[in-house]
Amino acid sequence: MQRLALFDLDGTLLDRDAAFALWVREFVSDRTLDESAHGWLTLADARHTGPMGDFFDRAREQFGLAESAEQLWAQYRRRMPELVVCPPAVLAALGELRDAGWRVAIVTNGMQDNQLAKIQRTGLADLVDAWCISEEAGVRKPDPEIFRLAAQRCGTLIEHGGWMVGDSLPADIGGGQAAGLRTVWLRNRRASEPQPHTATPHFTVDSLPEAVQVIRQAR
Repeated sequence: MQRLALFDLDGTLLDRDAAFALWVREFVSDRTLDESAHGWLTLADARHTGPMGDFFDRAREQFGLAESAEQLWAQYRRRMPELVVCPPAVLAALGELRDAGWRVAIVTNGMQDNQLAKIQRTGLADLVDAWCISEEAGVRKPDPEIFRLAAQRCGTLIEHGGWMVGDSLPADIGGGQAAGLRTVWLRNRRASEPQPHTATPHFTVDSLPEAVQVIRQAR
């Protein structure tokens, strides 16, 4: 099997939850919302899947905001890349993987402006060979095509195998396996919630550096 490793972005390489918590505090403060808004926004996000447009539709209605959902979403996409952080241990693990001769790519669902800014601002752009963002690619996880495209952008073929690491059982693990990849699931805060059409990962870990160790030691 070739040395190809694909990684999800939010919740896998980046601490998206910590950044979202900071965004919530700013959002509530800037609009002088009641303290209960913190809990509503956090719970709504935890239950949300897919593009964030629907999330902002509901937030606008919940809090009676004058801004349109499109404006709120655009503001969110500009601010989140400024708040998100990639832990040093994650950057180091990716660097070690590439130094060992692996091709590395990011495969993420989301809007191009938001996700690309995160990749560039956190230093990840210098540590991967390629990335596939669903809006730009025209296909979303778990569709196997986005994994095939990521492999091609690394100069490889998905048919020669590789790995997918992510925190979503349906999108990352199910999608990765449908594309013929071995998978490592990073347990996350939503692990206890029902997830339809889930798959069984080949390995389960609690941190990204642990996932990289699994990949490097697997035979």
